[in-house]
Amino acid sequence: MCFSVCLLAASHPLRALDLATAEAYSLQTGGTAFLVQLKGKTIRETYANGGGKSIPQKIYSGTKAFWSLTALVAAEKGILKLDELVADTITEWSQDKTKRTIVIRDLLNFSSGLSPMPELHENNHSDRTAAALKARSLAKPGEKFFYGPASLQVFHEVLARRLVNKSPIRFLEREVLVPLGLGSQRYLPDGKGMPLLAAGWMQTAREWSRLGSMILESGEPVLDTGKGFFAEVSRGSKANAAYAYGFWNNQAAGSASSREIDVETMMERKLVAQSWKNICLSKAAPVDLIACIGSYGQRLYVLPSLDLIIVRLGRGGDFKDAPFLKALFGERK
Repeated sequence: MCFSVCLLAASHPLRALDLATAEAYSLQTGGTAFLVQLKGKTIRETYANGGGKSIPQKIYSGTKAFWSLTALVAAEKGILKLDELVADTITEWSQDKTKRTIVIRDLLNFSSGLSPMPELHENNHSDRTAAALKARSLAKPGEKFFYGPASLQVFHEVLARRLVNKSPIRFLEREVLVPLGLGSQRYLPDGKGMPLLAAGWMQTAREWSRLGSMILESGEPVLDTGKGFFAEVSRGSKANAAYAYGFWNNQAAGSASSREIDVETMMERKLVAQSWKNICLSKAAPVDLIACIGSYGQRLYVLPSLDLIIVRLGRGGDFKDAPFLKALFGERK
């Protein structure tokens, strides 16, 4: 049984049939929540729990974007600079010929060249910081996209040292979560009490949608100016033009040579077999689509050109971005 609220105007580019088809696909692939907000109003909201309630669920890698925003706020406040050398703060890296050339932006965009170290996801890890600081360099900074927790754990240590006696968690809560109307999160501390930055948070569809609203509001109320942030999110990095700061973009969809891929499937491959060149999430979706992608089908989609936010939560299943977005937008003419 699903609870549904639908106030969609027939004249809008997203027809009711499009929403119904996408919602049906979501349910068929393990979906538990489907939320659509247009111009700040909820036009469809369904939950597959029989009670019509929005229940907090793991958003997995959706967590990453919030910590990246924390880094951007720190940069705006002059606590750090995104293009400064990490070794200026992590001085024990100063003698390493590769690590000493990594900048903070590389850590946030997973272009640091560090081994991703997925084992840092373990809930009972004794010391993620110590392990991440010793991560092997697999490539020169800026050249390869290695998606995993190690780089963000290094960033946490950079921020911790810059804040001196202040906690990065408290900084995150005060500067990012409170402005978004969100409370303390599930941080999954290690044996030293340090949080996992790559995953772990639990949110309802409505709570996660507040991050989407921030994007539509050009960074407000978190960032003083979102111009540089959104420009970089839209173009990605040299290592992966479809990714920056915890967000995926769909810009390559406008190219005839673009490759439509499933990000979660690509992540399952060995590093040497992963290919991120000229990729897009959906050729059917608008090129300005921005997404947060969490494991097992957790999605936040934002379309600035349509003033549209879509949140999809699920529990396993075979959910894929391309068929879901094709159901929403149809075939590109």
